[in-house]
Amino acid sequence: MAPAAPFAPALAPGFADPVHQSQRVFRALMSAMAEPGRVFALPAPLAPPAPLTPELAALALTLADFETPLFLDAQLAASAPVRGFLAFHTGAPLTAEPAAAPFALLRDGAAMGELTAFAQGEPDYPDRAATVIVAVDEIAAGPLALEGPGIAGRRAFGAAPLPADFAARLAANRRGFPLGVDLVLVAPGRVAALPRSVRLAEGA
Repeated sequence: MAPAAPFAPALAPGFADPVHQSQRVFRALMSAMAEPGRVFALPAPLAPPAPLTPELAALALTLADFETPLFLDAQLAASAPVRGFLAFHTGAPLTAEPAAAPFALLRDGAAMGELTAFAQGEPDYPDRAATVIVAVDEIAAGPLALEGPGIAGRRAFGAAPLPADFAARLAANRRGFPLGVDLVLVAPGRVAALPRSVRLAEGA
């Protein structure tokens, strides 16, 4: 008798209604990009394999396709179920080179690498910069004071966990404008964006 085939866990499903659910996720993301630092509700009706969060999964399924390589941080890349889920539902090739990916998914915000490691865009094509999507536990007001397009006056912003020098990294990212990365932070049911146009208020 032939040996039994090894058990293969069932693949977690994607969106039940891909068109409408991805549209809602995209609208939430575009709203967050238009008003940096403001927190928006993010519908993420998914149960992806850990350590991928529903919010990271929702944005990946909305943004990535077979023409858009994805970079995964060490936590996500180490999980075969996560890699399989993303490959099946997006068709996106995975790359170990952060500079080669239009989109990056980071599960561990505190271990975020240098933003300069990701695609910064080119002088003639700044739109080729990466969007770096980072999972955090919470997004709230303060201690950063943000200014720039889409912000009336100043906006207080904070999220955790993030690197201790996150403010310095954000300031350095702005100095390269119009180059630099666009940051998207997701917490349970929430999303906020820090595009490369945002700057820290002086003296704040």
